[in-house]
Amino acid sequence: MKDELFNDLLTSAKEMVSIEKGYKEPAKEDSHSYDLLDVKAIREAAGKNRDEFALILGISAETIKSWETKRRNPTGPTQKLLRLIQINPEKMINVLEEDTDFKQQA
Repeated sequence: MKDELFNDLLTSAKEMVSIEKGYKEPAKEDSHSYDLLDVKAIREAAGKNRDEFALILGISAETIKSWETKRRNPTGPTQKLLRLIQINPEKMINVLEEDTDFKQQA
């Protein structure tokens, strides 16, 4: 069993090197791609600076900065919210600004 496992690992490693060097394409079912949001473009389309955008989203301006510089990526509900803002910035920002907490802090 150990030899079989070793041979499987060796075959996988060789395949990885071939893909990395461009000799082979990975199988589509084995490939994953992620559509990264352009948070800066979304924020700018909303007409907000980092501090304003962070306040509207209920997060820190540092988090916005880390998304804009691609150090981190928004996930889960935040990513979905950003996609909605991307589709219709004016309407979504108006809805988010109606939030009572935002009005109190602004």
